[in-house]
Amino acid sequence: MTQSGVREALLRRGLAQPGARWTKLLGGRSNQSWRVDAQEQPIVVKLFAAGSDNPLFPNDPASEVASLRHLEGTHLAPVWLDDFSTEAGYCVVYGHVPGETWQEGAAEIAALLHRVHGLIGPDHLRRVPDGSAELVQQTEAILDQCAPSDAEMLRKLQPARVIAASGRQCLLHGDPVPGNIVGTPGNWWLIDWQCPALGDPCEDIALFLSPAMQLAYRGAPLSVGESQSFLAAYPDGDAIERYHSLAGFYHWRMAAYCLWLDSRGNCSAREGAEAEIAAMTEACP
Repeated sequence: MTQSGVREALLRRGLAQPGARWTKLLGGRSNQSWRVDAQEQPIVVKLFAAGSDNPLFPNDPASEVASLRHLEGTHLAPVWLDDFSTEAGYCVVYGHVPGETWQEGAAEIAALLHRVHGLIGPDHLRRVPDGSAELVQQTEAILDQCAPSDAEMLRKLQPARVIAASGRQCLLHGDPVPGNIVGTPGNWWLIDWQCPALGDPCEDIALFLSPAMQLAYRGAPLSVGESQSFLAAYPDGDAIERYHSLAGFYHWRMAAYCLWLDSRGNCSAREGAEAEIAAMTEACP
């Protein structure tokens, strides 16, 4: 039971008609999604994969539902319509966001993320590492799951600074990569809220600026000019100053994540690790 079973569930719940056209959406790396041309407007049906051992990006349908419902009316996230369990897995249904995935115009994404960070999120969301000590702890846990030779190499590159926790509890998207930013210039939305969090806004900033994530979704890291445009446009100067102090740790962590992916057969992940190590070297001269 995959699309056929999900289709039957939508019919029973009155969310689609028998003749509705289903189109498989590409880009999702954890779950299956379809655009369904429903009666009034297109909808998206996301079927969550069972279980996840991802050490950086959890895959939690309950958190996505909580976030979509919490963000109703903000024009930051799709409109939640329904969620339910099927034999194939849990489904979340929301309004389709027209447009394309983001490719250029980093300053607009800085403003978009700042709007998210200005909100109070659902209290039960996960907390992300805050400060250098917690980032080191998380990275070490990822390296424990990597090939021993890779882990040994990367441990030797650990940044040496000590940056205190911020104590901030901002709402975070948790995975603001280009594939999860959809719309048109001047009207961008964030989709795929399956790993939202509370914490330091530097988390989202680092994930968007990550060379590996940009490489994976856009084919190339941000240029120096694009990165500078994003950093200059983000309205919270203190957060940007803090990001600069922690950038080496975020690049180190992402390099570890890429090596974790590589150990699981992702053939392109090592290139991402190399890009993160190069960025870490620049951030920690």
